[in-house]
Amino acid sequence: MILFAADNHYGKHCGRVLNSQIKDRYSIEFHEDDWSCFETGGLIETYDLIILNLIAGACDIPPPSEQGEANVKAYLEAGGSMLLLHGASAAFWSCDWWRAIVGHRWVRGNDPDGFDASTHPRRPYRLDVAKCRHPLCTKLTSIDLPEDEIYINLEQTASTTVLMTTTTDEGTFVQAYETFTPWGGRILAYIPGHEKEVVGNEVMVGNCTVLIDDLLP
Repeated sequence: MILFAADNHYGKHCGRVLNSQIKDRYSIEFHEDDWSCFETGGLIETYDLIILNLIAGACDIPPPSEQGEANVKAYLEAGGSMLLLHGASAAFWSCDWWRAIVGHRWVRGNDPDGFDASTHPRRPYRLDVAKCRHPLCTKLTSIDLPEDEIYINLEQTASTTVLMTTTTDEGTFVQAYETFTPWGGRILAYIPGHEKEVVGNEVMVGNCTVLIDDLLP
């Protein structure tokens, strides 16, 4: 079973759009704007994978509770793995332990560590598979995308293997990567995808399923 938790992402409903494309392929428990799914302990016994597409406190939605945060941390400490979509590297951005493990994190304007905020210019862009020997790079697909947010200027907080990049006027930036938690679990992140036309694109959905399949036991 997969737990998929998403916010409405400023009315774009990125998580809901992706879930509609993959719900027949996997056993998924999907929640939007509802963090009660984190409140019950034993996440590691219930779920094979947690997928997040949320930024804590965004969209005028209260962030997950301290108990919810503790339960997610317990899941990771037990060796659980995660797929982080779009801005989900900021899912628990106020927690010191979370910021340290996510690999490349979306930095909010009120960052506790004082880093400059990440940015998201809007324009068409190309998503490229990295020049890397990681097995996932043989399964992911490059794509030219229409105008959408491009998440750039993230802070790297842990060692990562870069799986996909984009090159813009500002430079070359990570768009998909793998990292490992201190407790032995894996985190895969797939950053592109804000507008529903981009999130629901066949190639984009295919890249997400490649990552999900790789994380599932």
